[in-house]
Amino acid sequence: MQQVWWKTALFYAGVVLIVVIAVYPFYYAVITSLESGTALFTPNFLPEMITFQNYVNVLTQGAFVRSIGNSILIAGVTVCFALLLAVTASYALSRVRFRGRGLLLMTILGVSMFPQIAVLSGLYELVNLLGLYNTPWALVLSYTIFTLPFTVWVLTTFMRDLPIEIEEAAIVDGASPWVIITQVFLPLLWPALVTTGLLAFIGAWNEFLFALTFTISETQRTVPVAIALLSGASQQEIPWGSIMAASVIVTVPLIVLVLIFQRKIVAGLTAGGVKG
Repeated sequence: MQQVWWKTALFYAGVVLIVVIAVYPFYYAVITSLESGTALFTPNFLPEMITFQNYVNVLTQGAFVRSIGNSILIAGVTVCFALLLAVTASYALSRVRFRGRGLLLMTILGVSMFPQIAVLSGLYELVNLLGLYNTPWALVLSYTIFTLPFTVWVLTTFMRDLPIEIEEAAIVDGASPWVIITQVFLPLLWPALVTTGLLAFIGAWNEFLFALTFTISETQRTVPVAIALLSGASQQEIPWGSIMAASVIVTVPLIVLVLIFQRKIVAGLTAGGVKG
């Protein structure tokens, strides 16, 4: 009995340690964003004096609000394109039998292992060729390319476990493949769609390298680039308070989304992991 008690105590101690390590950076960003002046550089666990001046500076300085709008637009369109292409591709990979299907699926997964810097020059040439440089569509294109492998893999695994009798019944009723996808499979794919859509949105929202490379004007920048280019009163000053305030502003919506859809996320990520 005593041994079981020690195991339980060690388990909860480990959970508390993991939570502290994971949450403390964000907590420190919050308390730093509520301080100003020399208080920013004084280590403490609670702000000595709360002020919202950093948030006012961020929201009124430059085109930060416009950058938030750009990120929402780009991430939202990326999710729509990625899910549309992934649903149709996953249907073909999970239901249509053809030679090389397994190899194709492994190739799709292997593409996601390429680092962004490895394809940056090629994507830059493609963006210039299509005339998309310094437009939101340059980022939508690049984000969709890097998001598709994961979404296709998850949705294929999920769709493969759906009962084939449902599809056969729809075919008997005269349903076309598009009707089967949109009216039969989509209602059953919600956990996987929420998971892949939210992870794709977070990836597009936080992406920095492509956003820095493919946009040049202040009005076309996304949030990560806007935060990185925040400037102080002089070239030597780093506005840590404003940077932390901006980081909190763009992180809180993601935390809220994850908390709202956490059960769907778990269900989508574990899809196909248990048979029965």
